[in-house]
Amino acid sequence: MSALARTRPETAAPILEVEDLKTHFPLPHGTVRAVDGVSFTVRRGSVVGLVGESGSGKTTVGRSILRLVEPTGGAARFEGRDLLRLSPKEMRGYRRRLQIIFQDPYSSLNPRMRVGAILAEALDTHGLARGPARAGRIAELLTRVGLQPEHARRFPHEFSGGQRQRIGIARALAVEPDLIVADEPVSALDVSVQAQILNLLQELQREFGLTMLFVAHDLSVVEYLCDEVVVMYLGRVMERGPSREVYRRPRHPYTKALIATAPVPDPTSKRDRPILKGDIPSPIDPPSGCVFRTRCPHAEAVCAQTRPPEEELGPGHFAACLRQSDLAAAGLL
Repeated sequence: MSALARTRPETAAPILEVEDLKTHFPLPHGTVRAVDGVSFTVRRGSVVGLVGESGSGKTTVGRSILRLVEPTGGAARFEGRDLLRLSPKEMRGYRRRLQIIFQDPYSSLNPRMRVGAILAEALDTHGLARGPARAGRIAELLTRVGLQPEHARRFPHEFSGGQRQRIGIARALAVEPDLIVADEPVSALDVSVQAQILNLLQELQREFGLTMLFVAHDLSVVEYLCDEVVVMYLGRVMERGPSREVYRRPRHPYTKALIATAPVPDPTSKRDRPILKGDIPSPIDPPSGCVFRTRCPHAEAVCAQTRPPEEELGPGHFAACLRQSDLAAAGLL
């Protein structure tokens, strides 16, 4: 695996531009608006975190970009080419360059295939490392993710959850992709194993200049790994911007609540913890105006009438809140 030339992510050219992405699922008595007008940019060599509660639509965004589910509208331009406008045959040509690491490392691996065959399948599909070179390539991949070459002879059930996720990472790396969608790759693992996988992903990203869209619900994980963050709620973007800036000064009530409720290692720590009451509403019948208003402690009548546009509050830092200026002036943001 040859290392890519590293470029500072904040100055690199965009590799992926998502614009007004929509993914709706029709039902007999309504429509699930899983993704409802999402826009963001991923720069080459950067890691962008996509965060939010369960049901926010973040996983659907990642799968829609890769066309694992078919979007309803919008655009996802990869190096200027809109992936959503490609025919199935044209899309197959991009599969090598766009890979995914699935959330569940067991269900994403064929239990009837040995690990070596799983990795070889990826290589064979794209015509890579043929003949005698294949075994060496498989051994190299396993070694790079912290496993042993002899593990190629084992079946997935013979590994722990963390080891299986390493196999999933090796499979994604096998074809040397330009963009990896990591769909909550540590949420199914124990805390100690999560740290190992995160460290591995960070090492691989730095070594090979990988570009990643990292889907997660844990903001502390995103803060550790990501250059930028996109905060989603009920299919829409609430806030996005550089990770350090968003964590240092969140500019949307939802982002502030998520950060405040994230666990910290110090049990004596006392923080202002805005409480989110109730559950996330159904995407079949989302609230009018600002979809977060039914749980927002600062909502007023205007929030039910108008969908808030994204407002740029600093370089690359956007928030969609009609009361952002008032709340900031009052010291509530």
